[in-house]
Amino acid sequence: MARLPRLVVRGHLHHLIARGHNDQPIAIDDTDFQTFMSTLRESAQQAGVAIHAYVLLPNRLQLLVTPSETESLGKMMQAIGRHYVPYFNARHRRSGGLWEGRFRATVVESDAYFIPCAQLIEQQPLRERLVDDVSAYPWSSHAHHSGRRREAWITDHPAYWALGNTPFDREAAYQRLSDTPVSAALVAEIESATHKSWPLGSDTFLRSLGKLTPRRLEPAKRGRPRKHPSGATRAQGQSKADAPAVSEGSNPAVARRRSRPR
Repeated sequence: MARLPRLVVRGHLHHLIARGHNDQPIAIDDTDFQTFMSTLRESAQQAGVAIHAYVLLPNRLQLLVTPSETESLGKMMQAIGRHYVPYFNARHRRSGGLWEGRFRATVVESDAYFIPCAQLIEQQPLRERLVDDVSAYPWSSHAHHSGRRREAWITDHPAYWALGNTPFDREAAYQRLSDTPVSAALVAEIESATHKSWPLGSDTFLRSLGKLTPRRLEPAKRGRPRKHPSGATRAQGQSKADAPAVSEGSNPAVARRRSRPR
């Protein structure tokens, strides 16, 4: 079965995951992390991708983004590959690709999933036991959303703005939400949808999304097609018992056998 194209819909929120090959490091020290972040900012700007939340871990990148065009995510990741990967290979005396196959991404309904996705992304260092406090990890957007650091290149999503009328209100509300870890069930739901590239949202959201892309939005049903009743496959709905009998005299094959000399 042919592989479905990656689901990308311009102007919609996407969750993106890119892993290092065999979970090997994509950034080793602060110089690598700083270089990667600089490359990410420039690549996103050039490709027309708005970044709302991010985390750069030693072995993977996770983003919450909105592409301006269908090709924008691919162009951004290609630009990172052209600029960062040669730098990383030269600095660490290695060769070959950096990523484990294609990056994973899917569309998510922003009203229901922006906050859970952003917090899932920013809580990854805690989940990976890299830090004891999510605010202590420097390579994520948590400091921006909670008011500890301003990153002008991050585009605040409308769902974040809805948390309060002032920056202080939004930052305080976000911090309160961050104090509760995202449930394991919700983490599994988001990551499964992203890896399989199935959109995540309500039925109403999926119906509206279906009008914007020809790509299938849910898995095809498995199993063989349902069998029809025996009579339904026969011409004019006849059964064996009702089918007219063929006499030997009217059967050309029988007639030929009888006409052969013995």
